[in-house]
Amino acid sequence: MAKIKTGDFIVPQKLQTISATHVDIPAAQHVTHIQFRRFASCPICSLHIHTFIERHLDLVATGIQEIVVFHSTQDEMLKYGSDVPFAMIADPTKELYKAFGIEPSVLSIINPAAWASGVTGLLKFKQLPYEKGQGLFGLPADFLIAKTGEVIAVKYGAHADDHWEVDEVITQARQLAVV
Repeated sequence: MAKIKTGDFIVPQKLQTISATHVDIPAAQHVTHIQFRRFASCPICSLHIHTFIERHLDLVATGIQEIVVFHSTQDEMLKYGSDVPFAMIADPTKELYKAFGIEPSVLSIINPAAWASGVTGLLKFKQLPYEKGQGLFGLPADFLIAKTGEVIAVKYGAHADDHWEVDEVITQARQLAVV
């Protein structure tokens, strides 16, 4: 799997969300931030996604379309994300993960940098950190994609808690003058 680099172009796609609507990538009117998370019940991912939910209006005001992809089924995702204000994509076969060059690694959970968020997420959300059929070794990845389909910024996580925060997404979009 080849990793996507800054300057690469994304083939336009229409993705089906867990709420049975569709979202275009790239967006015609906005820069797109697409983030790939692990699985829907992942405590680290839940903690992270809640910061994007809390700051959703800041993203919208900046002109950013938010899309989150999990390698979970639609049914699993609906248990945890039916009221999320942005597009949520189920990718249990990891086709999008493969297309974006995202591979699993045992480092995702053995890196001590991920442990604090894992424990915090477990205590806050009180959900099992595993889904049948989903591996624990998924890594996050973030991409900013211009309206033209050009990838303008990329981050492949080194462990389960290695991702862009909301302020990083907004700052990068503004610095790259794409919003």
